[in-house]
Amino acid sequence: MIAKPGKPPTESSSYRPISLLPIMSKVFERRLLHRLDEVIHIDGLLSIHQFGFQNNHSTIQQCHRVVNKTKESIEGNKICTSVFLDIQQAFDKVYHRGLLYKLKLRLPDHLYLLLKPHLSERYFQVKIDDEISDYHPIRAGVPQGSVLGPLLYFLYNADVPTTQDTFTDDPAILSSDPDPVRATEKLQHYLNLLRN
Repeated sequence: MIAKPGKPPTESSSYRPISLLPIMSKVFERRLLHRLDEVIHIDGLLSIHQFGFQNNHSTIQQCHRVVNKTKESIEGNKICTSVFLDIQQAFDKVYHRGLLYKLKLRLPDHLYLLLKPHLSERYFQVKIDDEISDYHPIRAGVPQGSVLGPLLYFLYNADVPTTQDTFTDDPAILSSDPDPVRATEKLQHYLNLLRN
């Protein structure tokens, strides 16, 4: 565990875990990533609005899209309302059984069967100074520092709802309408869908 700067050392959330992954695992993941990329792009499994960790996408493009949507609203005499989301410890909160369920629905069987053991039977232990804990099962989270971790996270969240009344752009949600109350209601409707 590595202490996060400026955080109280007495709280467990103040520490960042380090995943020590075998080199062969990383080689395997890189090879598998190429196969997954083909399926994901052919079948359109990731949202076109997802800019993180995708080829030919960058956060600058996301900023341009948000600015353009806001500019279009202003030029159309509309009010543009927005919500910006930040999911704390997002990679750590991916529920393995839920991810496996979603992967089974979306991926060809051979790729699912390769990924299943990658997420199952994982354990952790904590070392502080010379003390080492027992092994404990990991039931959530994608392996930090792994090649596939970001992609697995985005596949887990690929089914977030979309509506024609809102413009969703990871992690910004914008809604425009001449009436500020209606614009806000559209945003609230989307947030209710997202929560559910």
